[in-house]
Amino acid sequence: MRVCSLLPSATEIVCALGVGERLVGVSHECDYPPEVAALPKLTWSNISPSLSSAAIDAAVSAALANGDGLYGLDVATLERLQPSLVLTQRLCDVCAVSADHVQAAIATLASKPRVLYLEPHSLEDILCNIGQVAAALGHPDRADALVANLRSRIEAIQAASRNLARPRVFCMEWVDPPYCGGHWMREIVEMAGGEDALSHRHRPSFRIPWSRVLDYAPEVIVLTCCGCGLLRCLKEAELLAHMPNASQLPAFREGRVFATDGSSYFSRSGPRIVDSLEIMAHLIHPEIFAAPPLPGSWAKVRFDRAAAA
Repeated sequence: MRVCSLLPSATEIVCALGVGERLVGVSHECDYPPEVAALPKLTWSNISPSLSSAAIDAAVSAALANGDGLYGLDVATLERLQPSLVLTQRLCDVCAVSADHVQAAIATLASKPRVLYLEPHSLEDILCNIGQVAAALGHPDRADALVANLRSRIEAIQAASRNLARPRVFCMEWVDPPYCGGHWMREIVEMAGGEDALSHRHRPSFRIPWSRVLDYAPEVIVLTCCGCGLLRCLKEAELLAHMPNASQLPAFREGRVFATDGSSYFSRSGPRIVDSLEIMAHLIHPEIFAAPPLPGSWAKVRFDRAAAA
């Protein structure tokens, strides 16, 4: 079987199932595990990541309003690779090539591959996706041990946090303008022993007035900026520091503002989403949960300087 993955989380799932050798092409954002970097890249972004976050938001909004794609798809390379299975998504047109674009491209391929669309809204959906990918690869049994291990880690966090005090947490999927966390983020916060009253459970992220954040007065702020690594998230924290009355928020006063590698963890709906849960548990309740051994996954933001944890 020849597999092309247009989604970083799908690439991670294939490799976690122990069949990474079947991958013949991946998206430009597929960077884990490191060996996938050598595979042909099938996509590109039409919006420069070097733009400011406000400019990126404006460009994305304009493109979606005009019906323009945010990503390109290399159909010629896809044809040359002759996949028998294509893994992609139809959850969010901001995160990957749109489902319509993929479907139109697939219809032209001589190999007539099967297309598996992943659209998780929750942690349970992500675990189910692992089973779906394993089944599509012809090895449904390979999901059993992986999913059992992930469930065990999730249940351990839930059990340990069940009776803890729940600080108010605000996860920022974007800073300028502010967006709350989407899909599984509220669930992650609640499992980790926090309260998140600004986002909607299992629903997409949405723009949120800064006045609502001030009224909520979060005790912990976690930047999980979509598509951003840790260094970019730390730069976004500088913008956060200049938001009106930000310094008066409990999270600022108590030094509990954190940046994360959102691109690798919180935004990526693959096996490392459980790493994300463990990171969140530590950030909310460091007295209970030790820091996961994941260098570069998060940093405490110091507004005189940003130091990696």
